[in-house]
Formats: sequence, structure tokens, C-alpha cells
Amino acid sequence: MIIAGDQPAGKEVVVEEYQQHGDPQREKNKKPTVLLVEDNEDFRFYLKDNLQEHFCLLEAANGKEGWQKALALHPDLIVSDVSMPEMNGLELCTKIKQDKRTSHIPIILLTALVGEEYQMKGLETGANDYLCKPFNFEMLLSKIRNLLTLQTTIKKVYTKQVEVQVADISIQSVDEKFMAAALAFVEENLQNANLSVAELSKHLCISRVSLYKKMLLLTGKTPVDFIRSIRLRKAAQMLEKSQLSIAEISYEVGFNTPHYFTKSFKAEFGVLPSAYIRQSGKDSPKKAG
Repeated sequence: MIIAGDQPAGKEVVVEEYQQHGDPQREKNKKPTVLLVEDNEDFRFYLKDNLQEHFCLLEAANGKEGWQKALALHPDLIVSDVSMPEMNGLELCTKIKQDKRTSHIPIILLTALVGEEYQMKGLETGANDYLCKPFNFEMLLSKIRNLLTLQTTIKKVYTKQVEVQVADISIQSVDEKFMAAALAFVEENLQNANLSVAELSKHLCISRVSLYKKMLLLTGKTPVDFIRSIRLRKAAQMLEKSQLSIAEISYEVGFNTPHYFTKSFKAEFGVLPSAYIRQSGKDSPKKAG
């Protein structure tokens, strides 16, 4: 079955609310909750009509309403159109992924815009997957199920990690091996200021698009942010333990200039490197170089 493309937005419909907790019907069915964010009433009804057999559904007529419901009701997954009034799908996706209360929620974006550049733009905002209209409904259903299954698997893995000593955990899952390989590669190339996402994706034998999806799902960060975060955390360790100056450390972890390093460090940790040194209790603060 093929779904038609974007149409003019219809009238806002009355949305049936499902409570996150204490909903007898949800407890009975044990169905995951999916939030549909779509301004076109007919298209939203079509999605609801086809998905309601498999999921408990919430509805929102635009991104602003979708954000409010995501924050209040914490759905298991969000399916959102890109082109909407009030707040578009890309803006919604950015808000969802940047807020600690909702950043774990997988998002699938729907759009009539085709082309890899649009797909990359959607993924860079934090979307977990992207589907161009018109599309086969079974494809959407499959993507939703796959993301929910992966999310459940990840929760089980990290719940287990909390219960045992980290040192005793042997890396077994595909995701753990993936993250270990990514971390090792970045650390091996820490002094390479030109280390790129393309090099990381090549080393991991995965496309750039797939790398974006996987990194966002597992860490909540884009590949660029992941690389920068590893650099900065290594720098923090060096600030605490080494006798190098701040400028020397900035070059050691792959920053081209101490100024950019200082700016990035403050964005990551909330303090300047010099203040971080003082907070760590070292007697002799390092010079800015």
C-alpha cells in the first residue's frame, strides 16, 4: 500500500489521550505508545487507522503540540512530519534530542523532500530514521518495530551494567563492540586534528548515514559531537594528572588552537580549563600558554 504525499493541512482533530501511567487499557494490551505528529488531518487519520492495531497512539497537529505531549506523556517512539506550522519536524526533533527528559525517544521523520542532503539534515538534528513520501506503509511499520526492539535491547544491556561491576562486564553485544571500536579509534587518533566522520565511518565499515543513526541512538550524540567529547574528556584527565600546560594539552587532544579548545571545554564541562584545574585540587595551576 502506497501513501500519498503532503496535502493541505486539515482541521485540528480532538486528540485521544493515553496516560503514561495507570492506563488500564495500555496495561492490558502492553502495546508500545507511538506519538503521531502530523498537521494534515487526513494523513494523520490514515496513519492512525493503520497503526492502531499494533500500538497505543497519541496525536499532535503540529510540532509545538507534539513537543508538549512528548514532554508530558513520554511515548516510546515518535513519528513526525517535517513540514508543519508552529514548529516543524526538524525543530521538534532538535528539542526532543537536546532535552535530557526526552532524548532517549526514537524519532522517525516523514517528508516529501527527497535527496541525501535532506536525509542528512534530518539525521543531524537527531532523528533515528527518515522516510520519504510516498512510501510503503509496511516499510514504516517495520522501521517502528525495529527501533522499538533495538531500544528494548539497549535498555536491557545497560540495566545489566548498572547491576554489576563495570570491570566484570565482557563485551558481547554488537552495540558494545561497535562503541568499543569507535572509542578505541578516536583515542588512537587523538592528536589528529583533522580526524573526520568519514574516516571513522570507514574504519567501522559503516556508511555515514548509518553512523549518524547508530551514534545518536546509542550515545545521544552526533559523530562529530562524539569525537569532540572524547577529546575533551581525555583533556580533562590530562588537566588533572599531567604537568603539561593548557595549550600543550589542547594540541595533544587534537584542537588546532587553545582558544577553540577553551571554548569547547567550557561548553562541555561548564568551566574554563584553568577553573577545572583549581577544582581538581592541583597546587600549581597551568598557564594558558
